[in-house]
Amino acid sequence: MSVNRRTLMLSAAGAAGALVSGVLPVFADGAQVIGGPAFGSWWRASLPQSADAVQMRAEIEAVIEAVDAAMSPFRAASEINHLNAAADKRWIPVSARTASVIAQSLRIARLTDGAFDPTVGPLVSRFGFGPIKGAAGVGHRAIILGDNALLKRVPGVTLDLCGIAKGHALDRMARAVEARGTRSFVLEAGGEVLARGHHPGGRSWQVAIEVPNTGAPAFQRIVKLDGLALATSGVAMNGGTGAGLSYNHIIDPQTERPVTNGVASVSVIAGSAMRADALATALVVMGAERGLALAEQEGIAAFFQIRQGFGIIEKMSRRFARHIVV
Repeated sequence: MSVNRRTLMLSAAGAAGALVSGVLPVFADGAQVIGGPAFGSWWRASLPQSADAVQMRAEIEAVIEAVDAAMSPFRAASEINHLNAAADKRWIPVSARTASVIAQSLRIARLTDGAFDPTVGPLVSRFGFGPIKGAAGVGHRAIILGDNALLKRVPGVTLDLCGIAKGHALDRMARAVEARGTRSFVLEAGGEVLARGHHPGGRSWQVAIEVPNTGAPAFQRIVKLDGLALATSGVAMNGGTGAGLSYNHIIDPQTERPVTNGVASVSVIAGSAMRADALATALVVMGAERGLALAEQEGIAAFFQIRQGFGIIEKMSRRFARHIVV
């Protein structure tokens, strides 16, 4: 089975392959690079030679395990599965960190008018991309988040955090590295990148955005990241076939079908990987016209790659253009 974005929350111990990446980090000469399996894909870190690589690895792997244990729908004992199985019509306790991810997912859902929807799991499962069952098509307003507690307004509603949890993990990984005194580094997890400080040569860190679905690495743009994160979501990265039809893993909550709007991928640069992660998926669902309008309205740095015939055309927000190197 090919790895897709819906398998990103597989147990790190069981990760068997690399997610097809939408971004390719440019790691520094002279830096030490460490990495390993994470969320059905891989993580990598480019660190100064002075950093304690053994300690950094332990800190990063602890974050990966903690996030996976809390938010993986593929782990029977995860917190997200506990929340999904809990009885309706009562307040359900939620850990502070999981509550923060749910809160951000609901904010992005409201911002994008439901294009990003943390209750989409049963629709995703319908097309074979996840294990979450429950009420389908109910929408994010069926979830009320209180003070570290959650209330389901619709019986059987469930949560799917796979579209935002990887970004949350990357933010936590960065905080763990910084807590050990390292200020300049690059972290990558499954194609999402976060950079802090500067390249050893003194310039900004640079990341290449890949042309989607070419079969071999090809760069569309190179951007600079100054203390920022970049996430890419794309329908060309992975998908499936059935009944003679091809389809992708990103579901439009309104149509309850995989998106078919011509967008091959969207890359978003933001202050947090969690925000970039969720927005990239939302903008794919919204499509180039609506998505770019929202990006300009809200000051989102967004880059669209759109299929045109056998090729790709690009569109970007004004804020994204500021980050382009090539």
